[in-house]
Amino acid sequence: MAKLILQIFSISVLYSLVAFPATGEEDHIFGKPINEKSMRLKREKLSHFRFYWHDVLSGSKPTSMIIIPPPKNTTTGFGQMNMIDNALTLGPELSSKIVGRAQGFYAAASLNDVGLMMVMNFAFIEGKYNGSTFTILGRNPVFEKVREMAVIGGSGLFRFARGYVQASTHSLDFKTGDATVQYDAYVLHY
Repeated sequence: MAKLILQIFSISVLYSLVAFPATGEEDHIFGKPINEKSMRLKREKLSHFRFYWHDVLSGSKPTSMIIIPPPKNTTTGFGQMNMIDNALTLGPELSSKIVGRAQGFYAAASLNDVGLMMVMNFAFIEGKYNGSTFTILGRNPVFEKVREMAVIGGSGLFRFARGYVQASTHSLDFKTGDATVQYDAYVLHY
């Protein structure tokens, strides 16, 4: 009888080691499917936003700063990286009403032309979108008339956002590097 009890006990211990690993995390699940209704998502909609992005490298309060300069032997600026906190305004003038900030960086990522890799959060500070953001990632071939980049996500009212932006240069000062770019954003969100 003692032998039977010892066998049952031994089998039970072995089973528990296999079924419940000794991580102390048996109640924690890395990922699991959830019901979309539990997220309380509203109906998905497509919104269009137009604003102006102001990249200011000059003056006493620049909003774009070179954090990695380009090597001396490049004709395209390849390797240069700028960190930005650029104003987003309703009109093309920098004095126009600010509706948000473009925060992130861009880097010269092309050896053969002026092509930037753009990584930005558009953080809104106005109206119902105050506190909400969407994120842009993509290639920006600067001297093309219209450039398209992806909207890859967001927060606040832009949770689960996806879409694209089209950028077109409104003005560019070749002496200072300051630029104003019109952005048209087409964003699917809830």
